[in-house]
Amino acid sequence: MKAIESFLLGFPALFSIVNPLVGAFFYREVTSDLSHPTRVRLASQVAVYSALVMLVSLWLGAYVLNFFGISLAAMRIAGGTLLALRAYQLLDAPETQEARKSAQAGTPIEEDANTAGLAFFPLTMPLTTGPGTMSVAIALGSSRPASGDGLLEYFTGVSLAALVVAVMVWISYRSADRLAELLNASARQTISRISAFLMMCIGVQITLIGLEDEVRRFLAG
Repeated sequence: MKAIESFLLGFPALFSIVNPLVGAFFYREVTSDLSHPTRVRLASQVAVYSALVMLVSLWLGAYVLNFFGISLAAMRIAGGTLLALRAYQLLDAPETQEARKSAQAGTPIEEDANTAGLAFFPLTMPLTTGPGTMSVAIALGSSRPASGDGLLEYFTGVSLAALVVAVMVWISYRSADRLAELLNASARQTISRISAFLMMCIGVQITLIGLEDEVRRFLAG
């Protein structure tokens, strides 16, 4: 049951910040000069790299913070607040976010380019799983139970959420041409706003968890 709960917590947050459907349109733009087989192969590589970025951030991000003396509660409050503010920006103007991502992606990739290297940069970072995604994943990892059987179940759930999002990246990117035919600019902005609202709810929830931990620590001390 704990694994299901953590999956339901992690999936909306990661999906909202990664937004594979919107990302597919930028992927299509950046790889427009490549052949279809090359674009399909790149989609698979980007999905694998995206999964690794999210999983490493989930599993190790909080421990790295502890090494520098940052408490889990502080990470939850900061990460949740950042996520909520980020969601507000996206909710307020998703078209601005799309323009920013498009600028980060750079110019179209030519067929003779080193596509293996470009699968990670810029297609994975920052186009798909940039600093925002890493912050969300670290915040989710910091929301883990302190110890006990629930710890394994929690990481099982959020890790599965990350893998599902990576699979959706793979499906969306390899189907970018079809998605472009189905959705217009207005539909893409609608999807962005719905995702941003879900992201804001998750951010508020993570912040509340951090505040609750701080209040408990204060009362116990």
